[in-house]
Amino acid sequence: MFTGIVTDMGRVRTVEPTDRDRRYEIETAWDTATLDLGASISHAGCCLTVVETGAGWFAVEVSNETLSKTTLGDWKAGDRINLERAARLGDELGGHIVSGHVDGLGRVVSVTPEGGSHRLTITAPAPLHRYIAAKGSITVDGVSLTVNTVEAQEFGLNIIPHTWTETTLGTLKAGDPVNLEIDMLARYLARWQETA
Repeated sequence: MFTGIVTDMGRVRTVEPTDRDRRYEIETAWDTATLDLGASISHAGCCLTVVETGAGWFAVEVSNETLSKTTLGDWKAGDRINLERAARLGDELGGHIVSGHVDGLGRVVSVTPEGGSHRLTITAPAPLHRYIAAKGSITVDGVSLTVNTVEAQEFGLNIIPHTWTETTLGTLKAGDPVNLEIDMLARYLARWQETA
C-alpha cells in the first residue's frame, strides 16, 4: 500500500526485453542498500517488485499486461518517473490509501497556469469517470491529488508549486497519457451499489 506522496523522481537507466516481458533499471536518490529484494515500490502509480539492487539503482520486471494497460510500455532510458516506497504501519498518511493498481489511462486535456499553481484538466475513460467525484481523491502518475471539478468525463485538478516541481506532473502537456487510480473507497462503494 502507498499514500501517493512521491519521495523521489527517479530516472529510467536501462530498458531490456526479457523472456518475462521487460526489465527496467531505475536510478534513484534513495539509499538502495535499504531496499530489500521483493520490496514494493510505486512507479508512476504502478506497484512493482524490486528484483535487483546496485549503488544508486534498482531493477524491476514488468509483465506485458502492465505494459499494455499503463504508460510503462512507453518508458525509455532517461525518462523521469515518480517513486514512492511502500507505506509502513505508523507512517504519516499524507495523501490517501493507494494500492498501486492502475485502473486506466487518462489523457491530459489542458495545462493552465493559475496564480502560482497550475490547473490540469484530464479526461478519464468510461466507465472509470463515474468513480471520480469533486473533493474526492485520485492518483495521477502516482501522486495523490484532490479533484476540484468534474464535468462529464473530464476532471480538474489544482497542482501547487511544490508538487509541480517535485514530481513529473510539471512536465505534462496536452495529449499526454497518465496512469489513473481511483479512490479505493469509491471503487468498493460502487461495487456495493451494483450488488445491493
